[in-house]
Amino acid sequence: MFERAALARVLPFALYMGFIVIADGLSRLGVDAASLRWLYPVKIGVVLAALVYFWRDYAELAWTGLGLRALAAAIVSGLLVFVLWISLDAGWMVIGSSAGFDPHTDGRIDWLLVAIRLMGAALVVPVMEELFWRSFLMRWLEDPDFANVNPARLKVKAFVVTVILFGFEHNLWLAGIVAGAAYSVLYMRHRNLWSPILAHAITNGVLGVWVISTNQWTYW
Repeated sequence: MFERAALARVLPFALYMGFIVIADGLSRLGVDAASLRWLYPVKIGVVLAALVYFWRDYAELAWTGLGLRALAAAIVSGLLVFVLWISLDAGWMVIGSSAGFDPHTDGRIDWLLVAIRLMGAALVVPVMEELFWRSFLMRWLEDPDFANVNPARLKVKAFVVTVILFGFEHNLWLAGIVAGAAYSVLYMRHRNLWSPILAHAITNGVLGVWVISTNQWTYW
């Protein structure tokens, strides 16, 4: 599992999750939320650096183009997941609570923080997560020699396990499961990782704009 091919897809995700653990630990030690917000730019910077370092290892990111139908399917899926994400928020659909990401400083929005958060969520996170969840884990569950697994031939076990784990990675676990299922179907059907990346980016990007325009910071 820890050969370079796996490491290139696991490490950026592990770094991202590591920062979440660090933020939680610092919060428990009494560090205020306003200070912890600046961990996000550091986190995104570190993850982006890891992705750039391993970029040549991501053969699945070589651009081969998406057909018109695949492009439309990714766009529609991304928008539908956004709608469901802000709708599937009943009490039983949520694990714990989310402090969110409030960019206000002295009552005013820090637009630099907002811009970094939006770009990180829409441009860096989709690439990092799809490389881990779809390109690596989903195929690795099918065969440890994951790089040679055809996404179209993935079976139910790999699909279900990945979707459930992806869902419970999120505070809105049911919305996460729906999103994971949608992105996985796109990957399996189009056999192109850019399809779920595009859908994921649209979901996160539109969600970010919605959060900013409605002040629903807990969704961030």
